[in-house]
Amino acid sequence: IEPTAGNIYIDGDMITNMSKDQLREVRRKKISMVFQKFALFPHRTILENTEYGLELQGVDKQERQQKALESLKLVGLEGFEHQYPDQLSGGMQQRVGLARALTNDPDILLMDEAFSALDPLIRKDMQDELLDLHDNVGKTIIFITHDLDEALRIGDRIVLMKDGDIVQIGTPEEILMNPSNEYVEKFVEDVDLSKVLTAGHIMKRAETVRIDKGPRVALTLMKNLGISSIYAVDKQKKLLGVIYASDA
Repeated sequence: IEPTAGNIYIDGDMITNMSKDQLREVRRKKISMVFQKFALFPHRTILENTEYGLELQGVDKQERQQKALESLKLVGLEGFEHQYPDQLSGGMQQRVGLARALTNDPDILLMDEAFSALDPLIRKDMQDELLDLHDNVGKTIIFITHDLDEALRIGDRIVLMKDGDIVQIGTPEEILMNPSNEYVEKFVEDVDLSKVLTAGHIMKRAETVRIDKGPRVALTLMKNLGISSIYAVDKQKKLLGVIYASDA
């Protein structure tokens, strides 16, 4: 597909200039996908499903099974390798899909509405699992979703699109606190801010003065900083009280 504008780079290489063979190589070795539908083979065991990508690449059976077992352990499915997909719940089947995507150790994980077919409780569990997984393996994850709450919960950088155009890019906090236009403002108006913003996001840095410095030092600091009060601490930075400009 010829892009109308823009470029996509992976490791500094522009993929729009690549041949079909080069693109196929990038797809096989650098990118894995997790689909909305689990796309598991019903006649294959969980282990066989998980190792399938490596099997297509011609990886030795012992090596691919070892990598598949490691991925299954990573997503919490150790001990389920000899069962079949219909013996697992929807959430567990999606974990198999995630394990399969991780088995070839990709640089980029594409997740297309990966949790939208799950019920709310299982969906939340999978979101938690994904966050833990990201902390452990450090992969770049591109997660496509129509659920803003999901995006705000798991994304550290969000791209909002309307009719195929990007309308805003930013952290969850930036999008909630500084919507770029009326569309984004309308889009986020019903979001529960308490689920995204913490006390740390609105906290102001506390200024302190050592208790042995005296009131004139405290007053000068407050004047220079444009504040009306300052915290008094001891040598160990232990809070002792508050000094107000009106009292100094």
